[in-house]
Order: sequence, then structure tokens, then C-alpha cells
Amino acid sequence: MIKATQLETKDIVNLVDGAKLGPVTDLHIDPETGRVVALVLQAPRRYLGLVRSGRDMVIPWERVTKFGKDTVLVNLEPMDRGYYDV
Repeated sequence: MIKATQLETKDIVNLVDGAKLGPVTDLHIDPETGRVVALVLQAPRRYLGLVRSGRDMVIPWERVTKFGKDTVLVNLEPMDRGYYDV
């Protein structure tokens, strides 16, 4: 079992291209079932690391493949790598 607070310290890595996608900042949870629906990743930063450069990325739970000690692996095809509405 993994705690939600442990997710913010793990690297989120895409299996398709090996890219680090950013830190988890939030979870979407279905209020009826109590199950996690998606991970929310922080938008990349620009301008000396101070200003965000877009919207947060929402990764559907079905795309999460594996939880490791230091990483969470997700499977996103290049066309899925766009930013989802939060």
C-alpha cells in the first residue's frame, strides 16, 4: 500500500519515451466509490523555475502501470501527452 503523501516524492516516468513528467500535486477521487480516478501533475515551470507554463496534467488512473520505490510508471502515448483539463 502507498500513502498519498508519498506520491509527491516519487518521479512520474512515462514508459513510452522515458520522460519525467513532474511531481504529483493532487489526486482526483470519485466521491461515490472513494477510488482514485486520476493523478494531477504540476505544470512545468519556466522563467528561472518561478512561473508555471501551462495547465496541470491529469493522468487517468488506467494509465498508471506500476509503483516502484522511487518512481511511478505511466503509459502515455505521444498524443496523450497533451494537457488535460483539470
